[in-house]
Amino acid sequence: MVDEALSTGFATPRLRIEPWIMEGAFLALLLLAFVGLSPFALRNVAALAPGASSSGAGDAMRQACYLLVFAIIVGDALWNRGLGVVMAVPPMLVALLAWCLASAYWAAEPDVALRRAALEIVVVLSVLLCVDTIGTERAFRIWWFVLAAVLVVDWLSIPLIHQAVHLPGEQDSRLVGDWRGLYFHKNIAGAVAALSAIVFFFSALRTRRWLDIALCLAAIGFTVMTRSKSSLGLLLVALLFGLVYRFAWRSNIDRMIAAVATGLFLLVAVAYVFLNSEMIARALEDPAEFTGRGAIWQAEIAFVRDHPLLGSGFGTFADTGNLSPLHNYVGAAWVETVAHGHNGYLQLLVTIGGIGFAFALIGLIAVPAWRFWRLDDGDPNLRAMLFTLFVFLLLHNFMESDFLESDGPAWVAFLLMLAMLRAPPARQLP
Repeated sequence: MVDEALSTGFATPRLRIEPWIMEGAFLALLLLAFVGLSPFALRNVAALAPGASSSGAGDAMRQACYLLVFAIIVGDALWNRGLGVVMAVPPMLVALLAWCLASAYWAAEPDVALRRAALEIVVVLSVLLCVDTIGTERAFRIWWFVLAAVLVVDWLSIPLIHQAVHLPGEQDSRLVGDWRGLYFHKNIAGAVAALSAIVFFFSALRTRRWLDIALCLAAIGFTVMTRSKSSLGLLLVALLFGLVYRFAWRSNIDRMIAAVATGLFLLVAVAYVFLNSEMIARALEDPAEFTGRGAIWQAEIAFVRDHPLLGSGFGTFADTGNLSPLHNYVGAAWVETVAHGHNGYLQLLVTIGGIGFAFALIGLIAVPAWRFWRLDDGDPNLRAMLFTLFVFLLLHNFMESDFLESDGPAWVAFLLMLAMLRAPPARQLP
């Protein structure tokens, strides 16, 4: 296709313009996901009250921006690769997205489920097509610059912008004083800072530049100041797994030793949970523990038990008022103010049921895990970085809900990991 293009009179302008079009669209996509249209937004406590937002209506400007970027990405990808762009989307992910869309049929608010599923499809396809078209190496560089810029802005915002820190008046007084930078909540800021630390850590291993080392330390420092315990703790665990992967995935023998050691570690962890099950159960029953996550998880499990296959419909967990799937399963009114399930796996089961969960388990976990298991001759630092992101986000979903979360930064990071794992190092664009 490239040779045919070069034989026409339109070859020269394509050489000059098209790479910049896709890269510009990719940059716009990352800015929408990691910065958004309203950075440093004031937290309106009244708007967080029960029943304050029951329509599920989305931000029209935000949707329009994503659709515009999506149109540019699809047009450029088709122009460069033709129908070969379909190879950029894994079949199981196609099945998962199709199921999310179909769930609008039985959802209590079909229009909400349909609209949110459509936005999900736009975000997923945009990320996958961008990385597949411009290649892993170039996509990584652009993402690196976005994360570095966000980190610098986050640090500068603390002394300069009043609302960059959680202010008095929060419903949860424990949030007051926690850093959130340009994000709406300290848990989002903590997750982005932790992901940035992973990116800069392995970039430092790769380049030995002082700038990468400084950015990594700054990202870790900002994670600490958000007081996002889950992100900070999981960052250390994920980095440990990533380093093991970096140095063990050189031969089959090293790989088997690492796999056996990991299996033993998991057995010890399971044994610890079993031996301390009563203490853990008491902690989960106390709403004050885990920021009330125990009560939310219990309600989710009860809903899944009653609706095991289909779920409530994609995107119906939050901002649906009395039609929320947990409305009849919550004993305390304060739980109804929670915007998500604080567990990506349970939230998938609640919204898209056991069938959709199976698609997600295969497409988001099993297939990437198999790709990581295979030996690879590519850049070991890049592959170790992707594996560390994979581990971090899989673990992070036990405490937060990242999977299929529209344009949430952690979910977009997961999509970038999937795309870079599949895409070639670089694309020779015509």
